[in-house]
Amino acid sequence: MKFIKKNIVSTLLIVFFLLIIFVPDAKAFLMRGLMEVGLFSPKVEKTETPKMDLSGIKFSNAKGEITDLHSLEGKVIFLNFWATWCPPCRAELPSINKLYNQFKNDKDVVFLFVDADSDLPKSIKFMANRKYEMPVYKAESQIPEQIFSGSLPTTVIFDKKGRFAFKNEGIANYANKKFIEFINQLKK
Repeated sequence: MKFIKKNIVSTLLIVFFLLIIFVPDAKAFLMRGLMEVGLFSPKVEKTETPKMDLSGIKFSNAKGEITDLHSLEGKVIFLNFWATWCPPCRAELPSINKLYNQFKNDKDVVFLFVDADSDLPKSIKFMANRKYEMPVYKAESQIPEQIFSGSLPTTVIFDKKGRFAFKNEGIANYANKKFIEFINQLKK
């Protein structure tokens, strides 16, 4: 006990770092704090890329309904790959939820949140426990590597013509003003 009192600061730092290492929500909380101070802002520069063939890239929701990306042409597609165990994914979900709530009734913008583990019931329960309304999907086809190479989280946005407008591998704050303006520009 004498040792702990003498080294209380060191002990608290060790406990803090152990929490960050072993508790995903603690790590996500720290990352979310860093996002709030502007550390993980996505670079949103519109680039002209060739149209990609989105046909055959399919996802299904909890009801078993299949969505083919090609059928969404004419809309801005926000595609996010994530997993429940991934601390960076957990950290960015509140900002994505804010973005989703802002555009969920917009017929020109579609959101697909793809569970990278293909454990749809677990992901739906995770979202419900945190009171997120975002639609969760699982991949029903091969996903081209240009879209998803396995890094989590990965966010891809296609413009209305089916061209890559944005891709980010890693954590980002999608609720910031610049990103909302970027989505609004893609809608035009």
